[in-house]
Amino acid sequence: MNAPQGTRTCLYDSASLDTVLDRMAQQAAGLLRGHGPVAVVGVLRRGAPLADRLTERLVQRHGLAPPLRLDLSVKRYADDLTLLFPDTQFAEAPHHAALDLRDHTLLVVDDVLYTGHSALKVVDWLTRKHPAAIRLVVLADRCVTTLPLQADVVGLRLEVAPTDIVECHVPPYEPNFSIQLLQPAPAGGAV
Repeated sequence: MNAPQGTRTCLYDSASLDTVLDRMAQQAAGLLRGHGPVAVVGVLRRGAPLADRLTERLVQRHGLAPPLRLDLSVKRYADDLTLLFPDTQFAEAPHHAALDLRDHTLLVVDDVLYTGHSALKVVDWLTRKHPAAIRLVVLADRCVTTLPLQADVVGLRLEVAPTDIVECHVPPYEPNFSIQLLQPAPAGGAV
């Protein structure tokens, strides 16, 4: 897939995002105090390595017992916000069918909260596992959800033009941890 053309700006680099993740871990730890077992759920793709980074901070800096870690696959948009599927696609892995999350507090971690379709699909599936609570954690909230959904822990609120694309670059998918803003070139226009 060719990268979209336009003007690209680095909004946040690795050092600044590490500080953001530290703050997110502190907020998440506050939500988890006094609760039973915890599971950290990464939304594939970039939510999974973010969940790993957050889990590491929760365990090492906030004394959380190592939680259950799992990843779920859900897809609606391509990275350039091209609609891939008219309905959000959720793929249940065979080993998740028997997963018992009863009485767990779940932290669902994703990179960007956009319209909310993906998060709602994940939350819908997780509620059938009877957790005690589900908390949504996002690195960047675009503040344009079209569904009655909001994140409990938000790293950054990015109010950008609807046509702009927020790209979270997260290793191992990209070499450097950063948030980029892509302002697409006008149709038929030069870059």
